[in-house]
Amino acid sequence: MAGPLPSQAPPAPGGLGVRLLEAPTSARDDPRARQYIVDHLAPGAVIHRRIEVSNTTAAPMRVAVYPAAAGITDGALVGAVGRTANDLSSWTTLDQGDLELAPGARATPTVTVTVPADAAPGEQYAVVWAEASAPNPSGVTLVNRVGIRMYVSVGAGGAPASSFSVDSLTAQRAPDGRPVVTAQVHNTGGRALDLAGTLSLSDGPGSLSAGPFPAQVASTLAPGQSGTVNIALDEQLPDGPWNATINLKSGLLEENYQARIQFPTGPGAGAPVGVQKMLGEHLGILIGALLLALAAVAVVLLLRRRGKDGRHTA
Repeated sequence: MAGPLPSQAPPAPGGLGVRLLEAPTSARDDPRARQYIVDHLAPGAVIHRRIEVSNTTAAPMRVAVYPAAAGITDGALVGAVGRTANDLSSWTTLDQGDLELAPGARATPTVTVTVPADAAPGEQYAVVWAEASAPNPSGVTLVNRVGIRMYVSVGAGGAPASSFSVDSLTAQRAPDGRPVVTAQVHNTGGRALDLAGTLSLSDGPGSLSAGPFPAQVASTLAPGQSGTVNIALDEQLPDGPWNATINLKSGLLEENYQARIQFPTGPGAGAPVGVQKMLGEHLGILIGALLLALAAVAVVLLLRRRGKDGRHTA
């Protein structure tokens, strides 16, 4: 079941825009499901999602809306050339494939995904594209297309669990001397991840702290894939050493890792440093509450034992 999303930022002026208008009610708090078509479907299932296509230029626009194949390589979800198909795109249809949009106009096509009853289990990737083309004065046709990613897993029961690990942090300096930290990440779960996050530094020279610094580009990893997340820092930072804390998120999944790092004095990379996983805030609170409860039980048992011992010696 899907429901409407809260109001989002309007499309940027002067171009072709596309955005998702609905998300599964079970995933309304997941930022990925609010931006992309992300779902887990049983064989034979059918879903519908409304999207919005907008023309924010001052001229009329003819727009083609269609699904096409995509894949995940080198840390990115990449759309195939033209209308290349795969399983997911072949299951996907739109009720409005050709749009005539006046300046400032919008249309709301519905995307329908119909999973065959004999569909094989696994995760599929595609993109719903909105494409406009127009000739320029030289006679060359310029094509502009923007899209909404699709991450759809197929299988009986609940969705596969999502998880990842950070294997190491590498401190380096770019050719211009700017410090950069590279995290080596492994997707250990059953769903694709769009990993973004921040890095904070503490306990540096003179007890300095810095950050948080955002990741430059989100890294997309399919199940089983490894990749990197790069975070550029302030060029004025001293070499260290530093306590580095990296926070990475994909949707509602969030993990924190720590390591002790030091930047090289000149361009180049240091050796990868092993990391330590940090307990999540909620897990830490739960463990703390459990320890308090165990301590209270121990005190009660001790008092009862002392009371019994006192009665026996009277």
